Amino acid sequence: MNTDSTIATRIARLRKQIDLLSAQAGRPAGSVSLLPVSKTFGIDALREALAAGVSRFGENRAQEIRDKAGALADAGVQWVMIGHLQTNKARDVARHASEIQSLDRHELALALERRLQLEDRSLSALVQVKTSAEPSKFGLDPAELEDFLRFLAKETPRLHVQGLMTMAVNDPDREAVRGCFRRLRELRDAMREKAIPGISLDRLSMGMSSDYDLAIEEGSTEVRIGSAIFGERDYTSG
Repeated sequence: MNTDSTIATRIARLRKQIDLLSAQAGRPAGSVSLLPVSKTFGIDALREALAAGVSRFGENRAQEIRDKAGALADAGVQWVMIGHLQTNKARDVARHASEIQSLDRHELALALERRLQLEDRSLSALVQVKTSAEPSKFGLDPAELEDFLRFLAKETPRLHVQGLMTMAVNDPDREAVRGCFRRLRELRDAMREKAIPGISLDRLSMGMSSDYDLAIEEGSTEVRIGSAIFGERDYTSG
């Protein structure tokens, strides 16, 4: 990465690359959106991205969404929860986020539904599916996906399901990474055939800074990019 480049130029460069990869995959420009992942980065960096035309940011922690939402209350930011969410943190997401992409279990869905009723709000939602065998990865077992979607359609009207999300295996074998993305697309296609009322599966959130090219080839509609926009993260400050 050119250390002299700005956040704005990195975003512009990524958007061009995403459109190029989309075209190479036989998909139209604009069919894959960019979600900047701003976890651990400060308000100044987010304001730079806002000035570059970004309005949605992905975050891994509910507390970080809460804190940044207060600091950027005037900016019209749409916060997207992409990290594993404990049920006792559902309040912050229900209050401040516009979307959750890590919905992966019944108790979390019910906790969010209760909080959304209290807040008189609704949330867009993607169901996170585990397509790799790594113990560190979260997500719903693919075998449970149909039952979970039917449960959501019946029991959580304030969660508007729009698609699926996954994280690929952390493996230097790019075909293993590709396989995770392909698996999610195949699951989506199979679930579409079920035609579950109230469930939309138009979106596939998959692909990060190191593998978004493969994700686009396999049908991603949104890539989650952090370090390629904001730089390397410093986790030592908390």
